[in-house]
Amino acid sequence: MARTLRMLGTNSKTGECPTLYEDVDSGEILVQGYTVTDPEVLAQMANPLEGESLVVVDRELLINFAPRN
Repeated sequence: MARTLRMLGTNSKTGECPTLYEDVDSGEILVQGYTVTDPEVLAQMANPLEGESLVVVDRELLINFAPRN
């Protein structure tokens, strides 16, 4: 599925992740972050579907840039 993203914000000082985006058509929020690869952490996910994973996101990123409505 092709998406058009609008960057909402980042806490990065060097242009790296994490960054928060909005899909301009669906309104879905997408997060760019480092992928969690630790099997013990991934085993704690509740009912993950194929293709789902976890990414690390600073709480500050969500507080500063997540949509309020």
